[in-house]
Amino acid sequence: MPDTARRGLLIILSSPSGAGKSTLAKRLMNWDPTLSFSVSATTRDPRPGETDGIEYYFKTRAEFEAMVEAGEMLEHAEVFGNFYGTSKGPVERAMSEGRDTLFDVDWQGGQQIRNSSLGKDVVSIFILPPSIAALEQRLRSRAQDSDAVIRGRMEKSLAEISHWSEYDYVLVNDDLDAAEERLRTILTAERVRRDRQTWLTGFVRGLNKEFDDR
Repeated sequence: MPDTARRGLLIILSSPSGAGKSTLAKRLMNWDPTLSFSVSATTRDPRPGETDGIEYYFKTRAEFEAMVEAGEMLEHAEVFGNFYGTSKGPVERAMSEGRDTLFDVDWQGGQQIRNSSLGKDVVSIFILPPSIAALEQRLRSRAQDSDAVIRGRMEKSLAEISHWSEYDYVLVNDDLDAAEERLRTILTAERVRRDRQTWLTGFVRGLNKEFDDR
């Protein structure tokens, strides 16, 4: 049997707030428990029910800025007055162990990861809502944010959606089950691309040697 070891993939999910990327990320993790979820650091306050190290690593602004200064962040951005970012170390360890890492990030974070030294291992997917009305309804149904925050998120959605063409894949989340099935298909196909399977060259050389030895 061939050695099927490969480098891990960096799977980026982006969308305007409320389009369903976090829900789809959770479903993908349930489908494949080998996926590593990249837990971001943030300077925003925890929401009710959130736990440090689970939803986010909650940092002070000074702590976050120190991590950026030390070169520990793979990506970071300021969103609605708070910093969000991804620590580089856990991602690099997962990749070296052949484990895929899932990122729930905005277009700025996705852009930074694609432009990083790890960019060749990125698979980027943008999630669109079926309509702007549906997007606003999803935000309001959370009952977590004030009207002012929701208005800010809706205004930002236009800028978010304008970056859809920068992604490898684009899905319209008009049906959650169907969107999840398409995500599974994308991940399955990307894992078996020729250039992902680093063991293939040696395996084919072995096949050729078998012909020579006949």
